[in-house]
Amino acid sequence: MSNTLGHHILQPSLRPPVTEPQSKLNSSGIPANTLFQAACWDQSAAQTRNLPLSTKFCGNNLNLRKSKSAIGTRKPVKSITRAVLAMDPASELAGKFNLDGNIELQVGVSAPASGAATQVDIQITYSSDSLLLHWGLLRERKEKWILPSRHPDGTQVYKNRALRTPFVKSGSNSTLKIEIDDAEIQAIEFLILDEVQNKWFKNNGGNFNVKLRMKEKLIPDVSVPEDLVQIQAYLRWERKGKQMYTPEKEKEEYEAARTELLEEVAKGASIQDLRAMLTKKNDNSKATESSVTDRKKVPDDLVQIQAYIRWEKAGKPNYSPEQQIKEFEEARKELQTELDKGASLDEIRKKITKGEIQTKVAKQLRHKKYFSVDRIQRKKRDLMPLITKYAAESVVEKDLMEPKALTVVEIFGKMKEEQDGEHVLNKKMYKLADKELLVLATKSAAKTKVHLATDIKETVTLHWALSKQNAGEWLAPPPMALPPGSVSVDKAIETQLTKFSSANPPFEVQSVEIEIEDDSFTGMPFVLITGGNWIKNKGSDFFIEFSVGPKQVQKEAGDGKGTAKALLDKIAQMESEAQKSFMHRFNIAADLIDQAKNAGELGLAGMLVWMRFMATRQLIWNKNYNVKPREISRAQDRLTDSLENVYTSYPQYRELLRMIMSTVGRGGEGDVGQRIRDEILVIQRKNECKGGMMEEWHQKLHNNTSPDDVVICQALIDYIKSDFDIGVYWKTLTENGITKERLLSYDRAIHSEPNFRRDQKDGLLRDLGNYMRTLKAVHSGADLESAIQNCMGYESQGQGFMVGVQINPIPGLPSGFPELLRYVLDHVEDKNVEALLEVWFARGSPGARPLLFKPNDRLKDLLFLDIALDSTVRTAIERGYEELNNAPPEKIMYFIALVLENLALSSDDNEDFIYCLKGWNHAQSMSKSKNDHWALYAKSVLDRTRLSLANKAERYQQVLQPAAEYLGSLLGVDQWAVNIFTEEIIRSGSAASLSSLLNRLDPVLRKTANLGSWQVISPAEAVGYVVVVDELLAVQNKSFEQPTILVVKSVKGEEEIPDGAVAVLTPDMPDVLSHVSVRARNGKVCFATCFDPNILADLQAKKGKLLRIKPTSGDISYSELKEGEPIDASSTNLKEDGSAPHLTLVRKKFSGRYAITSEEFTNDMVGAKSRNISYLKGKVSSWIGIPTSVALPFGVFEKVLSERSNQAVAEKLKILKRKLGAGDFNALREIRETVLQLVAPAPLVDGYYVSCLSILVVREVQVEVQELKNKMQSSGMPWPGDEGEQRWEQAWMAIKKVWASKWNERAYFSTRKVKLDHDYLCMAVLVQEIINADYAFVIHTTNPSSGDSSEIYAEVVKGLGETLVGAYPGRSLSFIAKKNDLNSPQVLGYPSKPIGLFIKRSIIFRSDSNGEDLEGYAGAGLYDSVPMDEEEKVVLDYSSDPLMIDGNFRQSILSSIARAGSAIEELYGSPQDIEGVIRDGKVYVVQTRPQM
Repeated sequence: MSNTLGHHILQPSLRPPVTEPQSKLNSSGIPANTLFQAACWDQSAAQTRNLPLSTKFCGNNLNLRKSKSAIGTRKPVKSITRAVLAMDPASELAGKFNLDGNIELQVGVSAPASGAATQVDIQITYSSDSLLLHWGLLRERKEKWILPSRHPDGTQVYKNRALRTPFVKSGSNSTLKIEIDDAEIQAIEFLILDEVQNKWFKNNGGNFNVKLRMKEKLIPDVSVPEDLVQIQAYLRWERKGKQMYTPEKEKEEYEAARTELLEEVAKGASIQDLRAMLTKKNDNSKATESSVTDRKKVPDDLVQIQAYIRWEKAGKPNYSPEQQIKEFEEARKELQTELDKGASLDEIRKKITKGEIQTKVAKQLRHKKYFSVDRIQRKKRDLMPLITKYAAESVVEKDLMEPKALTVVEIFGKMKEEQDGEHVLNKKMYKLADKELLVLATKSAAKTKVHLATDIKETVTLHWALSKQNAGEWLAPPPMALPPGSVSVDKAIETQLTKFSSANPPFEVQSVEIEIEDDSFTGMPFVLITGGNWIKNKGSDFFIEFSVGPKQVQKEAGDGKGTAKALLDKIAQMESEAQKSFMHRFNIAADLIDQAKNAGELGLAGMLVWMRFMATRQLIWNKNYNVKPREISRAQDRLTDSLENVYTSYPQYRELLRMIMSTVGRGGEGDVGQRIRDEILVIQRKNECKGGMMEEWHQKLHNNTSPDDVVICQALIDYIKSDFDIGVYWKTLTENGITKERLLSYDRAIHSEPNFRRDQKDGLLRDLGNYMRTLKAVHSGADLESAIQNCMGYESQGQGFMVGVQINPIPGLPSGFPELLRYVLDHVEDKNVEALLEVWFARGSPGARPLLFKPNDRLKDLLFLDIALDSTVRTAIERGYEELNNAPPEKIMYFIALVLENLALSSDDNEDFIYCLKGWNHAQSMSKSKNDHWALYAKSVLDRTRLSLANKAERYQQVLQPAAEYLGSLLGVDQWAVNIFTEEIIRSGSAASLSSLLNRLDPVLRKTANLGSWQVISPAEAVGYVVVVDELLAVQNKSFEQPTILVVKSVKGEEEIPDGAVAVLTPDMPDVLSHVSVRARNGKVCFATCFDPNILADLQAKKGKLLRIKPTSGDISYSELKEGEPIDASSTNLKEDGSAPHLTLVRKKFSGRYAITSEEFTNDMVGAKSRNISYLKGKVSSWIGIPTSVALPFGVFEKVLSERSNQAVAEKLKILKRKLGAGDFNALREIRETVLQLVAPAPLVDGYYVSCLSILVVREVQVEVQELKNKMQSSGMPWPGDEGEQRWEQAWMAIKKVWASKWNERAYFSTRKVKLDHDYLCMAVLVQEIINADYAFVIHTTNPSSGDSSEIYAEVVKGLGETLVGAYPGRSLSFIAKKNDLNSPQVLGYPSKPIGLFIKRSIIFRSDSNGEDLEGYAGAGLYDSVPMDEEEKVVLDYSSDPLMIDGNFRQSILSSIARAGSAIEELYGSPQDIEGVIRDGKVYVVQTRPQM
């Protein structure tokens, strides 16, 4: 049987693309696994086939049917008919391709007549004098291009591998005709090259391949048995992804299968060849198989399976088509060798398909089914057990240390700064063991001055020079710059420091002063010499730069606020001892763990900062101290044991402890560390490399091993693998932070480069590979291989890694877990996600995860394994980014879910992450079921996930950065390393990978859900100058003198729009009904959210430019205007006189009533909020609930304040108001705090407790209390006095908070802006019983974004409405409903708010001022509503909420809300702004007001 059929069954084309000159062709023309897709082990094609001979192919399976006799008609075998090209009636269209942009390529092939040549017509809509066809021909069983002798004029042979023929220009097109007279040629392959522009046109990264029409060939008296046609049809269906076929398509596929087999017969294949190939095993075909064996020919089906095994063993790489065919032939050679040794095809087939070929890959394949089944089960597992809710605590240090006294060197520096009075260019303080070195560079008009001082007692010489370009440059200073007594040494200068002393304050240092008048010098490199020893900066030269840069000027230590200061001071004190060796550092750290634990979260954060400064080489690793590797290992073991103990006892600190452990190697007693010392000797002896670099490294290892040795070992391995390319050695070192200077800085310096013989290659690769494992076992906390080996145990026999070390496997591991870990280790470098799935399962499996939370003798090993798995998932995801370039959104969501779970498993408080994960799983289910809302729902989950990441980053910043800044300043850490400390912590974790994936998916979801790049909240045309700010809150009280377009990074929702602002554009997502949104619409200010970071960046880049903004309902267009261009005054949103509208208030007086029922609500007694509720009662339908209400009318606060018992409070308020009037806005906070000091009532007789109102008129106290009690009870509300004194205290405090909210910043500045007299503002208090809501909503009966009065707009949140009207992050569920079709609400967006508020049965006290709902001014939402009891914050799980997952329930609830809004608007006869709740499906309206 021909090769062609074997290849055709598995893949349309296996021929390699032609190599382009200078390797410019993309080699990823065909995905890696397409070569082997039919050999997949979980499909029947990979198994021995014994299909029934009487089968019917249909749709998605093979069903038995009665066999029919073979059809014996004679029929010609023809190629498939194609459409005719208009340009040449003799040609048929063989291929049509769209290239870059609008460029089109058409290829026509003429029908070959007997004896005539086949003509190929190529036309491209591209005109160029330098356009070439880079081409060749393909013949049966040939893989390389055939170069025909007959070719068009101008054709040249290119490197004996291809032909290049110039196109002929024809107007705006280019054409070419090629005649082919070889009847055996089956296809033409080509690329197109514009030679002048060096531009290649390709077919999706590969070659264009056009089949030629074969001459008709009659096959006399030949037919193909139906059973073979059915099998071929099945293979076609399997190859095409097991699609669902219509009956017509099924018939078409069946006949296409017959045609393929007839073509093979026409080429010379026998029916027996076909049957042997298609059935693979047939008891009736022994004679055929025997003949094949005699010919020593391996069937293609076995070659295909062997090629798959080779591919899997190689890590499933993305082979190019050329590599694929090479692998195919290598597989054939391997099986041919087996055949030549005497094995029969049957024996080879059984060994392969049964997994009896004892290779590493075959063992993995036997487990393939196990892992596949488990993956399916994992997708359905319950995520709730993964939730952890540990809130870390920080202990406030009771005995704060006294401010640290300045050292003598610091006193000297301060004195010099004060004396010179010059500009400080740079200031650095270095720790020199227990001594200090100060370098201070200052600048005056004419010169640069460098002061250098140290408290070293011995004589110190400064060895220095100057540089103009970089720190490594040493230039001789000009003679005028040399201090007295300086000596020239080559290009450097040596100057002895002189003693400097002071009596007040008393101190003595050695110092030198250098003055440089030449401004071309940019810095000063130097080292110190004392006692014959060179003193360097962590192994490198010191360097002071002569430039102003905040990252170079080291910050002062500060007061250590927000840190475990006492601990950090202790660390700084011990650092000189810790620098001696890793043994010293780890032992000191172990001694400090208890103090860190007692300081709580901030203490452990300090330990993390210290250990990470160490791990990133910001601290000295070893200083003149010889220590044995076993001693380092033992110290590591002691430290990690201490960390393990804290991990077990304090679960709230586990995340920090994991991070600390990841910076420290595992360590271990005895031989684990000692083998570092011993095995290097074995390597040297076995491989005859005892001198040079290997001996220097050996001496370094004996003196003090460090994590650098892992990098050095890897560099040696890479160097040997590269065929001894020394550049590769240095590349590996420098990419991992090891420079030549660092190698020389070791106490046992490495001066030489490696230099091995070629005959040493194999032995060194083997032994260094084993040695690498030993090094990682000690130094690499997150190394996967050593972590897995620690958990599974070491073998004590054999050769190589850890010989003679006996570590037992961890007992109690779940069934299958060790095998899973082995699989992970074997596939960790795979480019596909299969290994990633196993890692994911390994971390979160129900059997393994609980082991991390229980005391265990081997818990430390499990922790290091979990840390390594975490790192592996992150790395695998980053390696798999290429797969996502053109991936569908479902695959990106799948990756997001993997990374998110990985992040959740590493977080102490992960509830929000888990609910986000459940949301992603639900979004994937919606996508698979083709739900129309899947993209809209996924966008809400994406927004919530981003919020969760932002919260985590903010938390890290709060906990870690203060410690990094304080300790960094104490230890002299480079300022750039301090500045980016927390940022690098975040980048090194899964959060950064997750953020990147979200950024990939966001534009896809917005496009799918038709969300566009903008959400327009307030549509108003505007013209103004662009100003970029970080927070709207920071500028809300500012007045801009010219019309201003604010591009704002952060908008919370409660801010005011600043005066002069005509537009606010932000990436933040405040609710459409938030306070700032209402303010923008009222003020006719354009307000919109931008989802596209590129658009936002463009707007930010236009800072200071004059722009015109034109919004539509769903988009924003903007253009730049020139100065002086006429501007429509209305678009600037500024009044001609620049003044704001002036509103007046009428002062309300105390009516003598302390409590009134809703029937008594009047304009003189209460505000519009209370009156509207009273108006609704009895007028709306019974299906709309109205809560019972009473009120504390206007004037009650003023009356309470006027009482003698509150005289001191009143006096203090008068003073603070005067302070406020003078412009001291800090007085606002003080006023609020003072109002809360109003005295509370005392207990009365008769078993009642006096209300807060009882103090008003002492003589009638009982009557008044009874009056209030009667008002509430007669209205059906609970009376707090019945529940005791504590409940009254709560109610009293809530009322005072409502009164105090008159002076909150937002309200005060808002009233100032419209010139309301703040003293005339009076506050009534509306008292309502809280409805414990399932959902809360706000309705605008005219769409506020579009102004469309024919539709209702509403937003819904889970729980109480405070998360909707307050500044809670995230978006609510939003929808619109046409008033003529209220039962068909349309969801605009799903919720992303992570928090819901819930409360037990209670009372809420609502603000109801006379400054709300004034015409032209919306004061609603400015003042506070305070519940008597504190709300419970609940992290929301939307994946189980019926409003999100039950379409019928959602339609019912949303239409009920819409109908309630329509009914209330009809009652008032004007657009309404309505707040309400849903409880058990019933709608309650709690307030309504005119929509502004």
